Amino acid sequence: MHKIRKVHTKATLLLALSLVPLATARAQTPSPIAGPSAAPTGASTVLPAITVTAPAELERQPTDAASEQRFSGETLNTRPISRPAEILEATPGLIVTQHSGEGKANQYFLRGFNLDHGTDISIWLDGMPINMPTHAHGQGYADLNFLIPELVESLTVRKGPYWAQEGDFSSAGALRLLYADRLEKDLVSATGGSFGYWRGLAAGTMPAGNGFLTGAFEIERYDGPWQIPDAVRKYNGVLSYSEGTRDNGLSITAMAYTNSWHSTDQVPQRAVFDGSIGRFSGIDPTDGGDSQRYSLSGRWGRKDETTTDKIEAYFIYSTLNLYNNFTYFLNDPDNGDQFQQSDKRRILGLTASHAVKHKLLGYEAEGTIGLQLRYDNIDVGLFNTFQRTPLSTIRTDHVNETSAGLYFEEKVQWNRWLRSTLGMRGDMYWATDESSLSSASSQTASFLPSPKLGLVFGPFDKTEFYLNAGFGFHSNDVRGIAQGAPLLVRSRGAEIGARMQAIKGLDSTLSIFILEFDSELVFSGDAGDTEPSRASRRIGVEWTNRYRPISWATFDADFAYTYARFQDTNNPVGDYIPQAPAVVASAGITLGEDTGWFGAMRWRFFGARPLIEDGSVWSGATSLFDARVGYTFQNGLKLTLDVLNLLNTQADQVSYYYTSRLPGEPLAGVNDVHFHPVEPIALRFTVAKAF
Repeated sequence: MHKIRKVHTKATLLLALSLVPLATARAQTPSPIAGPSAAPTGASTVLPAITVTAPAELERQPTDAASEQRFSGETLNTRPISRPAEILEATPGLIVTQHSGEGKANQYFLRGFNLDHGTDISIWLDGMPINMPTHAHGQGYADLNFLIPELVESLTVRKGPYWAQEGDFSSAGALRLLYADRLEKDLVSATGGSFGYWRGLAAGTMPAGNGFLTGAFEIERYDGPWQIPDAVRKYNGVLSYSEGTRDNGLSITAMAYTNSWHSTDQVPQRAVFDGSIGRFSGIDPTDGGDSQRYSLSGRWGRKDETTTDKIEAYFIYSTLNLYNNFTYFLNDPDNGDQFQQSDKRRILGLTASHAVKHKLLGYEAEGTIGLQLRYDNIDVGLFNTFQRTPLSTIRTDHVNETSAGLYFEEKVQWNRWLRSTLGMRGDMYWATDESSLSSASSQTASFLPSPKLGLVFGPFDKTEFYLNAGFGFHSNDVRGIAQGAPLLVRSRGAEIGARMQAIKGLDSTLSIFILEFDSELVFSGDAGDTEPSRASRRIGVEWTNRYRPISWATFDADFAYTYARFQDTNNPVGDYIPQAPAVVASAGITLGEDTGWFGAMRWRFFGARPLIEDGSVWSGATSLFDARVGYTFQNGLKLTLDVLNLLNTQADQVSYYYTSRLPGEPLAGVNDVHFHPVEPIALRFTVAKAF
């Protein structure tokens, strides 16, 4: 511990010194901010992003579906979180959790889906896709550990397959994050907390040529409550140059991230119950991994009274080495079942869109045409290992996967109370797999058209009604093509809903949806991966509420219920979808102005889930409270105390049911619940100074 503190002190000093030139430049030059200033947000982040409108106004803007929502960076950063991706839990009904070390992608749950590490939830940051197809650990793997929450300007949430601009992995939902091009103030921040948590952050903006240069650098250390410390070692940086605005301007951004960690994966319930291990112990002490991500992206935009043009391009290089042992000694009683999943890829992509305002049959209309191109060059491997030492190669594959999505959307305002959106999307995929297994190599191509429709009725007394329907899809792992799995799998969905803003300060929505898939993707404990399964159907309801009666107080409450079943109800295996949550709920209160005292309290409920198809085994429910209190001084100094798992609840972050074997058990193994516990109460104290 003494060594970690010494490293953190040096890192914090270096971070502070790195901002001296930025602070000096800021003092000698006019502020880069132009335009309207944001209204008080209540407990605003120490690093407020540039926004065109105040957060309250941004979040109350018109939407094209009841489940579409927007959140400002200020709102997201008022919430106490334990890991970066948890800011996405502002999305009503979304659970972001973890069943392994803090360098691995999070586990996502939404609309009755166990989305594993990203399947059927599309995540984007500054026009770059986060999801990775044909990934070593899981289809659609979406790792957001490189996210710096303080830089986030906005989050746009779209659910269901109703959106022409959303393609692969987006049937349950599509989340689009934007970083701020420029920061209102420079910042140095240091956080220390329970279980060896340390974080240092420096960020700022300075004039450069005709634009502005924005940079941020982050260091993080964390051990966690585990018997074998996580030993997280994260380094993360962002550097961007921008000119003009997001609509009329350009930007170039470089990002670099590296992380290494140990992990305590889910443990067998029987071993905890009989006292063989503790809740925070592990079976294989050498599980863990390392990950790197480097990217270069650019954006150009132009907008006038009638047209809007946007082009985004990106290059991403990422690697992952992951060591897991979920079944312990089931397959290899002598060496154990640890395996390595290796993923190295290069991604090239481009998105472009052109929108034109015009007249259609005399009515106001706007048509948009867009193109999305992506190429993944992937080297993926699966190996048997013992304490991270290779024993044998199961398979290696070199995969090339190319996709092209072309979409068209037409919005028409037919009269004061009726507007429509008609969209059509077509996706073409080409993929090749050169496998070390002679029978597993393959080559395929697939095309799917996806029509979309949306109708909005209102406003009637500040209330709108919505009807949305559409077709979508998700792609499967290319390595499964040789075994007969389709490359693209169809989804269908519809939604009716309403949004009410008649009461001052209240924004309330209600939506009822149905979503079907031709083939479900479910988690396999033996392989640590997802695999195709049967057709599925989900029917659900979501109720969301945001209430701000006064400037310094905001209340929110969300409830979601989903009935999820496989469609072949006569199958003797059963029709329950494993890991599908029926109930998800959350509520919170945020208090405070831009200076002075502030606070927040959040509650999150993750309902029980069936763990096996016949419904005979269920997980428990998890109910957690987090809290925040702090004080912001007039000179920019901000002190914050976060209390995570305030009530010290003993519960599970995620649970699975499968066969595993411990030493001395029958060779056939034991069917059991395997769970990853919620971390105990933890304190994190942050000192931040804005210049």
